[in-house]
Amino acid sequence: MRTFLVIWIGQVISIIGSGLTSFALGVWIFQQTGQATPFAITVLFGTLPRILLTPLAGSLADRWNRRWLMILADSGNALVTLVVVFLVMTDSLQVWNIYLVALAGALFAAFQEPAYTASITMLVPKKDLARASGLMQVAQSMEMLVAPLLAGILFGVIGLRGIVLIDFLTYFFAVGALLIVRIPQPPLTTQAEQDGRGRIWRDALFGWQYLRQRRGLFNLLLYFALVNFLLNLASVLTGPLVLSFSTPAVLGAVQTATGFGMLIGSLVLGVWGGPKRRIYGVMGFIGLGSLAVLVIGLRANPFWIAGGFFVFLFSIPIASGLSQAIFQTKVAPDVQGRVFAIRSLISRSIMPLAFLMAGPLADQVFEPLMQAGGLLAESLPGTLIGVGAGRGIGLMFVISGILLMVATGFAFLNPSIRNLEIELPDALPEETLTKPMPEQVPPVTALAED
Repeated sequence: MRTFLVIWIGQVISIIGSGLTSFALGVWIFQQTGQATPFAITVLFGTLPRILLTPLAGSLADRWNRRWLMILADSGNALVTLVVVFLVMTDSLQVWNIYLVALAGALFAAFQEPAYTASITMLVPKKDLARASGLMQVAQSMEMLVAPLLAGILFGVIGLRGIVLIDFLTYFFAVGALLIVRIPQPPLTTQAEQDGRGRIWRDALFGWQYLRQRRGLFNLLLYFALVNFLLNLASVLTGPLVLSFSTPAVLGAVQTATGFGMLIGSLVLGVWGGPKRRIYGVMGFIGLGSLAVLVIGLRANPFWIAGGFFVFLFSIPIASGLSQAIFQTKVAPDVQGRVFAIRSLISRSIMPLAFLMAGPLADQVFEPLMQAGGLLAESLPGTLIGVGAGRGIGLMFVISGILLMVATGFAFLNPSIRNLEIELPDALPEETLTKPMPEQVPPVTALAED
């Protein structure tokens, strides 16, 4: 676990730095536009590369040295942040600049993620995979817990310029941690040599066929795709929801409560490790999270919203970490880069649609319907959650939560999902492999191949 923890600490510091900039730029966008759509567009640009490039990224994670792939990706993200530093310091920052920055940052993150995830299997014993996944969720929760508080304090002291400069400096911790460790490469199986070392399109096809041949995993991914769509249709509008009736400081407090919930959930998973039947934990905690999403939309009250987000983000890292452990156990280590790439592609496939729909639905449909005198103001929704600014977004949260609960119920009734841990044999031995391939450093020019 020591090598994993060194990498993890470097990533935590870098993630917190990114969170500082993300929070500050999000407030700046709403102050400039006053609309929900720019929020959704920013998230869309920050997600598309992760979806479109996953087959290529997964193939590279299996072809090349994973440590160096992560180093190159983190270095690229550092350069993107440096561009933001320049734009802010020259007072040249525009909303459309942020779209491009989000796009470029997500491009590098698309290559970092499968390499990071696949590396964990080579570093952590099988029995500790769920705990390692919990620690990865802790890293994300630290961004939401620490970054808003720090950003609120630093914004008044050093301003936006100082914040983005700190973000740039934190990347040296992530890259430095990777430079001082060694990540074993998995030995190749005959099947991997024949099916997985061809051209990029063949690697993508291999990952697709691998999952299609394992019905339970494939159906679980289809369920995750629907979950991601419904969650993001609402959660991408968190900033506009809170800022519609309150201040950036309150938004920071809500995000801190959100991060605290994610931290507690991640720590619970890291200590507990999850139930013996992990799929029950996945379904149960997604169900709890969907109820919290519904609650968030019921009141235009920061304490109510913060409480809902606490429960929501307490549940999601546990469900996500347990799901991650299931896939790490059922997928052979030497093909996890390609398979996990297709896994991400499927589970995130309709998220862009949620981002495209969320802003216009909020600004053009639900917000007008829930204003005083709107078509729904005097009906059950208006009576239940109130009318006025932000109540249309609140109704979107309520609808998303209800649909999530229904989808989770149907998924649990599907025997191929419910019984996949029993019906599908493990592909991972009890301990991590002890005779990995020697580490190979790929040439930088290989990035242009295929």
